Amino acid sequence: MKAIELETRLIEFASRVIDMAEKMPKTFAAKHIGSQIIRSATSPALNYGEAQGAESKEDFVHKMKICLKELRETLICLKLIEQRGWFAQGKLSGLIKENNELVSIFVASAKTATKNPSISPPKSHLKS
Repeated sequence: MKAIELETRLIEFASRVIDMAEKMPKTFAAKHIGSQIIRSATSPALNYGEAQGAESKEDFVHKMKICLKELRETLICLKLIEQRGWFAQGKLSGLIKENNELVSIFVASAKTATKNPSISPPKSHLKS
């Protein structure tokens, strides 16, 4: 997958989570979890952008692992929201599926970058 394709997926995922969070109940707990999931779901897109400008392979791997940690946090939030019954059963399955796919991509990318000594950070598709 090209960097721009992954970036687009991350942005679309974050946007879908924001849409979902805005439809959550207006209770104290739902607002709290809604705020948290917005932070964790938007973070991978932002950190992936930073990874594209990494200063070293180690910096790139570190930022990719931050993306992974945030995606895992988002997954827990999605499961909690599902458990609370704030949405109809199955309504979050698309988000959970995409979250799991993104986790898999970042696990594989971090492993590849860590193991391969010749890998350098990808050049950003953005011009400086």
